[in-house]
Amino acid sequence: MLYHLDFQVEYGAHMSQQDLFRIWAEEAEAALGAKKAGVVVDLWKCVGMRRVIAILDVNSPDRLDQILLDLPIMKQMGQYVQVTVTALRRYEDFASDVRDRILP
Repeated sequence: MLYHLDFQVEYGAHMSQQDLFRIWAEEAEAALGAKKAGVVVDLWKCVGMRRVIAILDVNSPDRLDQILLDLPIMKQMGQYVQVTVTALRRYEDFASDVRDRILP
């Protein structure tokens, strides 16, 4: 199953920008490793924002939840990370479904 993940990363007053960068570097290493393994289809960092968009290919929502809980950024500063998750459907499957619903 494909999922669209939209990460919004904030950080508290007790953290310096260097602290954030240290954690984010760990996260980037894990994310790029997951991309190489095929779990992450692709990743994008939004310019000028602490926002990352990812497409993941995992076999269940349970597995996705486990992955999210184990991310370095979630373990170290999860209270400052908001993740919006959207399940995706292949457009080709949708288009076929729509064509099948057209009345003859």
